[in-house]
Amino acid sequence: MESALFPEGLTVEDSHSYFDGVELETLAHEYGTPLYVVSETIIRRRCEELRRSFLERYPGTRAYYASKAFQTLDMLRIIRDEGLGVDVVSGGELYAALRAGVDPSAIIFHGNAKTDHELKMAVEAGVGRIAVDNLEEVYRIEREAARVGTKQTILFRVTPGVDSHTHRFISTGSLDSKFGIPLEPAETARYVQALRACHHVEFAGLHFHIGSQLLENTSHLAALRIVLRFAARLAKEFGLDVRELNMGGGYGIRYLPEDKAPALSEFVAPLMAMVHAWSAEEGLPIPACAIEPGRWIVGEAGLTLYQVIAVKEIPGIRTYVAVDGGMGDNIRPALYDAHYHAAIVGRIRGQRCAVESDEAVASGRSPRIVTIAGRYCESGDILVRDVSLPDPQPGDILALFSTGAYCFAMASNYNRVPRPALVMLKDGAARLSVRRQTYEDLCSGEQ
Repeated sequence: MESALFPEGLTVEDSHSYFDGVELETLAHEYGTPLYVVSETIIRRRCEELRRSFLERYPGTRAYYASKAFQTLDMLRIIRDEGLGVDVVSGGELYAALRAGVDPSAIIFHGNAKTDHELKMAVEAGVGRIAVDNLEEVYRIEREAARVGTKQTILFRVTPGVDSHTHRFISTGSLDSKFGIPLEPAETARYVQALRACHHVEFAGLHFHIGSQLLENTSHLAALRIVLRFAARLAKEFGLDVRELNMGGGYGIRYLPEDKAPALSEFVAPLMAMVHAWSAEEGLPIPACAIEPGRWIVGEAGLTLYQVIAVKEIPGIRTYVAVDGGMGDNIRPALYDAHYHAAIVGRIRGQRCAVESDEAVASGRSPRIVTIAGRYCESGDILVRDVSLPDPQPGDILALFSTGAYCFAMASNYNRVPRPALVMLKDGAARLSVRRQTYEDLCSGEQ
C-alpha cells in the first residue's frame, strides 16, 4: 500500500489491507467484484462531528442529509437513527425515505422540475419543506395543498450569482443556472404576489446552494452576504419574514492523499458569525439556519473494489490496466474529470500471472505509472490516469478510494452490465446491503 493514512479507516497489517477492520481481499472473494464497500463507522463519525460542530453549537439549527449523494434504505435508516433530516430530489428518493421510516416532517424536497405527481406525493406525505425553484411551482403546490386541506411550508431557492470555482457541471449558484430564483426586483415582486394569492402555502425562508466539492469557504461567504441582504429587503419592503435560512452544502472531501479538506467547523463557524452580525446590524431575528451535507458525510466512507483483467503496454506511450468495472459504476471521471487515488489491495486466489507465481509477484514488484481503464465500450471510460502501482497483474484486486458519493447513485446498466453489489461495514463485520444485479434483472421490466 502507498499510504496507510489515506483514506480514513484503511489499515495495513502483514501486507493485508483492511477497511473498517474488514480485510478487503476477503470481501472481494466473498461478494465478487466490482464491489462497493461503505463504512457505517465513518458515516456515523461524520454525523457526530456535524452535531458537535453545528447542531449543538448553534441552537435552533437543522441538518439534512443530501441523499442524492448515496441513497439506499440502509443508509437512510442510519441517517434517521442519527437524528438528521433528509433532502430528496425526486419521487423515488421521497418514496425510499418514507419506506425507511424517515419522519416526513424531517424531509425537504428539492428540484427544478418537480412533476405534478411528485408534488402530490410530497404534500400528501406531509414533507416538512418544499424548496420552490420557479413561480409556477408556488401555484401548483397551492393546488395540491388546497385539495388535501393542509398548509404546505416552502422555502424559495434563490440564485446568489456567485462563481463557486468548481466544475461547471456541479456549480449551481451562478446567475446563469437552471437552479434557483434570480434576485431581480421584478421577479421578487411576482413571487411575493404569488404568496399573497396562495392561502395554502406558507413561506418560511430562503435556500441557496452554490456548488459541490468546495475546499474553501470564500464562495459560501460571498453567497451568504448576498442572500442576507435580500432577506433584509424582503422584511423591510414586503413585510416577509425570513424565519429559516438553508445554506446548502457542497463541503469538499479528500479524493487524493495530498488533498486538504477543511473541517466542517471551518465552513459553518464563519457562516454563522455572519448571520449573527447581520441580525444585530439589521435588527432582525436570527433565522433558524440549516445545512445540507451529502458528499461530506458519505464520500470518504466508501471505496470500490475491482479485479484487474488485463495489462496492456503501449511502448513509449502508456500502460493500460483494464478492470472489470468502470463508467457504469463510476461515471464521475468521464462526466467531469474527477480524480481518484487507487492501490492494489489483494489478489484473486488461485490466479497466476503469466510469468510469475503469486508469491514472487507479491514480494518483488516494482512501481509502474499506469492508467486504469474501465471495461465499457467508450474511449472515455478511464477511472484513473497516471497512477503508481506495484507492477499490476491480471487477478490483482484494485481499490479506488473515496467513492462513497455519486458512484452507486449514478450507476447505470450501460453495455448491459449488471450493477455491483454493495456491502456495509461496521465493527469489523460486513453485511450485504444491496445485492448484485443479475442478467435476469436487466430484462425483468421488458415486454
